[in-house]
Amino acid sequence: MKTIAFILSFLFLISFAGAQIDIGGKIKDKTQQRIENKTDRTIDKGLDKTEEGVDGVFKKKDKDKDKDKDKDKDKDSDDGNSGSDDGNGSSDGNSTTKTSDENPTLMSYSKYDFVPGDQILFYEDFSQDAIGDFPALWTTDGTGEIRTLNNYPGNWLYMNGDGSAYCLMKDLVLPENFIVEYDIVAQNLENNENGLSYIFNLYSSKKDWLDDRSWPGTSGFYFRPTYYRISAKGYYPDKEFIEMSNDIKTLKNNTLTHYIIWVQKRRLRVYVNGQKILDGPTALPEGISYNRLRFHMWGETGQHFVSNIKITTAAPDTRSKLLTDGKLISYGIYFDSGKDEVKAESYGALNDIAKVLKENPDVKIKVVGHTDADGDDNNNLDLSKRRAANVKNALVKDFGIDAGRIETDGAGESQPIAGNDNPENKSKNRRVEFLKL
Repeated sequence: MKTIAFILSFLFLISFAGAQIDIGGKIKDKTQQRIENKTDRTIDKGLDKTEEGVDGVFKKKDKDKDKDKDKDKDKDSDDGNSGSDDGNGSSDGNSTTKTSDENPTLMSYSKYDFVPGDQILFYEDFSQDAIGDFPALWTTDGTGEIRTLNNYPGNWLYMNGDGSAYCLMKDLVLPENFIVEYDIVAQNLENNENGLSYIFNLYSSKKDWLDDRSWPGTSGFYFRPTYYRISAKGYYPDKEFIEMSNDIKTLKNNTLTHYIIWVQKRRLRVYVNGQKILDGPTALPEGISYNRLRFHMWGETGQHFVSNIKITTAAPDTRSKLLTDGKLISYGIYFDSGKDEVKAESYGALNDIAKVLKENPDVKIKVVGHTDADGDDNNNLDLSKRRAANVKNALVKDFGIDAGRIETDGAGESQPIAGNDNPENKSKNRRVEFLKL
């Protein structure tokens, strides 16, 4: 009843405001414009409150339904941390858990064509940095520090919204085709989701990193997500690039969002939480080499947290790697930290494997899970075996591959392909391998 009363009062307010605006031309244009603007703001606030009221009704209904569910559900299900995996066989005690029936199935991503490359070029999760310090590989013109979050495991770079740029200082030599992934937890201390935004830049020059311009120095790439819209544009002196945009909400207060930026020469694809948002074949400058990345908060709103930044080569030739080389290393099979459930974002990589197996019905494979060296050895071994088994289950259940064609095993931390001395090398060791038998 309160919601209905509010709506009626709200409609009366609109009618009243409109009546004031239409008084026989006695109001001057400027005054009229100010009143109209105020009315628009009132409408926006009214609609927001109406939506909140409706949402509250449904949330109450959902809570009532939840009370009727089994209270003894598995407490070790998906912790909601998209695209992040520490491979240590144990989950963070502060992480938020979700029941398994809330996880999207692999088939819900049936149009998801993203497949990561088989080589990691850079990885940053700030695990080597002390809490409260500014990260060693980065620079800023403002303030920032490493923090932990109660809802999401790991270390996060806190980006203060008071006009700052955060630039990676490690030299990057990126190929023509590459993929950038990262997680953002957006925050507005006023709890106003309309005030959430940031800018991500890829640079092709070694200057102008810390200025207050949103454009990437001499040339590069501009990407700006906000609460209500997402946009991207290539940048090069004296050349105009069409700005791509999508009126979609990608930032929610105190919520993790996983971004993927896929560059193939001039082509740009952007995915957010498993959904393709932008796709432009001529969106980027031609013939430039990116060597820096930057998160930019000048003129933007909110105080955000960033982590799990990964750059890989573009998608591998799955057929050649598996049939000719006899071995395919995949970084596109996603699990939550310490968990064995295959996440829905893995659809693209698994679909590629399934296509090769369907086109070559005599081929048999072994799926082998691997972890880094963090955590207990036995836990890591057990985790790697369970993950491999669930990859097989996904191929059988969701892609129709004969179970008799797939063997599974886990090696834990016993077969590293890089040292376990820094986040980048650890990320290389956390992998799933497909071996031709």
